[in-house]
Amino acid sequence: QVQLAESGGGSVQAGGSLRLSCATSGDNCVGWFRQAPGKEREGVAAIYTAGGSTYYADSVKGRFTISQDNAKNTVYLQMNSLKPEDTAMYYCAARRFTNCWVWSAAQRYNYWGQGTQVTVSS
Repeated sequence: QVQLAESGGGSVQAGGSLRLSCATSGDNCVGWFRQAPGKEREGVAAIYTAGGSTYYADSVKGRFTISQDNAKNTVYLQMNSLKPEDTAMYYCAARRFTNCWVWSAAQRYNYWGQGTQVTVSS
């Protein structure tokens, strides 16, 4: 069974940075999603691990960077210039056999981690 393990969440002040990590199983498309209380889950970023293509939500472009370490089967989400509205539970998700087409559609991901909390205070 595929397991995804997230780490790196925490509490920071606005303007601060955090880096999330997701240990994968060599999946083709790995995405980060977030869900704040009372809101729908939204796609934050994704990476097509075979080719390196990356995808971002407009709300995080220029602030967040998704990257990978193939040797460690780990995908990272570097989050800079954090804002209070970035506060949410962040989830790593993966597709094993397909690319990142329609990357932000949560229903297209087969595997999910348990989430890590990110809290940004003003």
